[in-house]
Amino acid sequence: MKRIFDLLLALLAALLLLLPLALLALAVAVTSKGPVLYWSDRVGRNNSTFSMPKFRSMRTGAPVVATHLLSNPDTYLTPIGSFLRRSSLDELPQLWSIIRGDMSFVGPRPALFNQHDLVERRTRSGVHALLPGLTGWAQVNGRDELPISEKVALDIEYLKQKSFWFDIHIMLLTALKVIMRDNVSH
Repeated sequence: MKRIFDLLLALLAALLLLLPLALLALAVAVTSKGPVLYWSDRVGRNNSTFSMPKFRSMRTGAPVVATHLLSNPDTYLTPIGSFLRRSSLDELPQLWSIIRGDMSFVGPRPALFNQHDLVERRTRSGVHALLPGLTGWAQVNGRDELPISEKVALDIEYLKQKSFWFDIHIMLLTALKVIMRDNVSH
């Protein structure tokens, strides 16, 4: 049921957002050198690796680490990178990952391939069995500001409570947080 919901909603969103997606792609292309999309190697369900697209908000050659680990991430941002991140528009190409079945709308955010501590804790707690999400319970409760232990605790809470209505609740909270730009630091 969840897969059908994800697929139908992702196809509808992609269709409705086709023009804005094209305009964002053009904006990325004309404001910085490099590809429009950044393909990030991420850890998915059962610790399999997949490539997740995002609109490129960082200059080419930026270190491949979680942004909050950079000493001065602003030095790596493209001219529109800050806007893309604050508005979360850089995440829209992940609709492709949802359509492919690598992601869901709701689940734990996929870890970077080199976030071994996060992957290990999720594996020990069984969270690794979930499909990663565009948003998740940890996302609406602190995003990148959360220490890994709290992020995993929230992922475990999601694992225990997951349901269609809990997913809808998280999606609505996500929309509210994006509009309010809550917990967005770059």
